[in-house]
Amino acid sequence: MLKIEQLKRKIHKRKQFQCGNSELDKYIAIFAGQDQEKKIAVPYVLVDEKLQVTGFYTLSNYSIYIKNCPEHLRKRLPQHPYLPAILIGKLTLKKEYQGRGWGKVLLMDALKNCYKYSTAIAAYAVCVYAKDDSARKFYQKYNFMELNDDPYHLFLPMNVIAKLPFHEHI
Repeated sequence: MLKIEQLKRKIHKRKQFQCGNSELDKYIAIFAGQDQEKKIAVPYVLVDEKLQVTGFYTLSNYSIYIKNCPEHLRKRLPQHPYLPAILIGKLTLKKEYQGRGWGKVLLMDALKNCYKYSTAIAAYAVCVYAKDDSARKFYQKYNFMELNDDPYHLFLPMNVIAKLPFHEHI
């Protein structure tokens, strides 16, 4: 049985994690705990019954330069230079878990947490930087939209996230 929880450095086994991207493998093995300790990012891990990390995502504070928002949305927003947001900085799975629906489970858990936290600390949207075309298509399948600065810089407004039926995905 797999479950998602915040990273516990001395409990979760991260050294054997391999997703096919050496930077992400190194991040979870070495840097995720440091980021957590320094309050840079909060890593959430998908773990098996032996507490082996099989997937993870990170959340951190973020801001969107308002001029990067699509014009049709920008017209309805206060004209502050930056909008508060939450960044899903990393989201990946071990190779053997890829293509089996666990990416959707991680994403829905991340969005559920973002929505929950946005009721205590304002956040207009959730943002991601898709690493490639495949990742971009994955996020766009869940209605993430491009920001104006980069076609791989995507966002999903919190009012859209509020309508997601989280209980069906977790």
